[in-house]
Amino acid sequence: MDEPPLARLRRLCLAFPETSERISHGEPAWFVREKRSFANYADRHHDDRVAFWCAAPPGAQEVLVGAAPGRYFRPPYVGHRGWLGAWLDVPVDWEEIAGIVAEAYVTVAATLPRRRGESPR
Repeated sequence: MDEPPLARLRRLCLAFPETSERISHGEPAWFVREKRSFANYADRHHDDRVAFWCAAPPGAQEVLVGAAPGRYFRPPYVGHRGWLGAWLDVPVDWEEIAGIVAEAYVTVAATLPRRRGESPR
């Protein structure tokens, strides 16, 4: 049997260093250094769809939503900041999602101040 979308997403998000999970706004969310979120699960949050929202590099939201609006969308609340939404109730290319999650992590991690004694990336 296939792994549920939340379990797959959780595994992808928690694979990065200094990542944690906690409930935010009633849904699972993943944070870098327990400070800033880089991805949120959305289980019928505003509609009857299952999805996740994540940080994205500049321009990625427009490109992906424009190319595949049946798979990607501009999420509420954070879409104006360039975040990307991805439907998980359609056939999902989990390799592509893994890349999107990795970009989300890097996008947020790069904005956090380095810890004392930590070398630049």
